[in-house]
Amino acid sequence: MITHVKRAFKFRFYPTDAQAAELSRTFGCVRKVYNLALAARTEAWTLRQERVNYNATSAMLTGWKKTEELAYLGDVSSVPLQQALRHLQTAFANFFAKRAKYPRFKSKKTSRKSAEYTTSAFRFRDGKLALAKMAEPLDIVWSRRLPEGASPSTVTVSQDAAGRWYVSLLCEDPSITPLPATNTAVGVDAGLDHLLTLSTGEKITNPRHERRDRTRLAKAQRELSRKAKGDGSNRAKARRKVARIHARIADRRRDHLHKLTTRLVRDNQTIVIEDLTVRNLLKNSRLARAISDASWSEFRSMLEYKAAWYGREVIAVDRWFPSSKLCSTCGRLQDRMPLNVRTWTCDCGATHDRDVNAAKNLRAAGLAVSVCGAGVRPQRSTPGGQSTTKQKPLQRKP
Repeated sequence: MITHVKRAFKFRFYPTDAQAAELSRTFGCVRKVYNLALAARTEAWTLRQERVNYNATSAMLTGWKKTEELAYLGDVSSVPLQQALRHLQTAFANFFAKRAKYPRFKSKKTSRKSAEYTTSAFRFRDGKLALAKMAEPLDIVWSRRLPEGASPSTVTVSQDAAGRWYVSLLCEDPSITPLPATNTAVGVDAGLDHLLTLSTGEKITNPRHERRDRTRLAKAQRELSRKAKGDGSNRAKARRKVARIHARIADRRRDHLHKLTTRLVRDNQTIVIEDLTVRNLLKNSRLARAISDASWSEFRSMLEYKAAWYGREVIAVDRWFPSSKLCSTCGRLQDRMPLNVRTWTCDCGATHDRDVNAAKNLRAAGLAVSVCGAGVRPQRSTPGGQSTTKQKPLQRKP
């Protein structure tokens, strides 16, 4: 039996005033229900060591609607409210499985505005989408075609900080099938001077999207800082201006990464990357801005899910593997390799470009892991000869 991959198709739409008001109310109610349920579950555990599940919070929601203070929760569709409780349940499941931190309360100003509708709360016919509690279908800009005969299982409506409205339709996509297997493998070294360096010797330029708009962004932020704090319309306009610049930067960055990851997945059976801890690297105040702009985490995320789609393999080599200090020709390990050294010559006579050499070593290490399953994490020894690192095999990504 062939199972198709579920894929979200995101489109921009332009709501009427009535639809915008209804969706804004729904966003507020979703946030309120999520926070109330999180507070109830936290209180139950803190005071009574009692775990509250989704069914209990769903019963609480029924009671909240009957109170005078929260009666407005009944004015919007109940499906997004129930979905918010399911999302909270998932957040707690991830927390107890140690995959995520403890769930946090949603902020009115900083949290993402979104609402999820299941099949009972929307109607999709003849290319028109109508949501519950709305008389007219949404005015969607169909920038691409949905899969033939696609029927969305869920619809997520959202509004970003720049005020743009989006609708995301989750559908089965029969066009996503494993690509023909090949024997090609590539090592990928991430950097700042060049966004990516491949073991083939190709260097991909870092577009530095944030730097291109840094002057405009700084000017908009200065204008925002001069507005009186509060809920005034002038401050809201200035905030949206800043958000639009950030959105423009993020859109360009995401588009570039999509093109890169798609090409790498199509051209290579095995892709070897370094298991970077971006969160720790961001603690470097001098490089944090450039690292954030490079978006290595988003690159890895895209690479992994596309590899899973198309039957490719992504291998993450341990971050302590000395890819830059190891000669890819003879295997000799250099004692030191400062960041300012971009080209170096080994004792064997081989001259290396630092980044290309690192990518070649990553490729070799990844293929060794793929063949024998052994770890390639180096040993850092203390003066007494004791190893300070754990021996464990590399985790292979799907």
